[in-house]
Amino acid sequence: MKGSEHKNKFLLTHREREVFELLVQDKTTRDIAQQLFISEKTVRNHISNVMQKLNVQGRSQAVVELIKLGELKI
Repeated sequence: MKGSEHKNKFLLTHREREVFELLVQDKTTRDIAQQLFISEKTVRNHISNVMQKLNVQGRSQAVVELIKLGELKI
């Protein structure tokens, strides 16, 4: 196991977690932005940051990985 994999205790920031929790509820980028009082660009940035952390290509792949890691419940 690589060192970076071991420290996934706080893989997501609080805000990233909020964004992905809404994403799995089938919310759109616009819905999430309105609910969290942030811009749609900021929502996309959070999603993009998480995808980079997980080294995955898409939102759905990120969701699958987060569930596997126990970071996200559905």
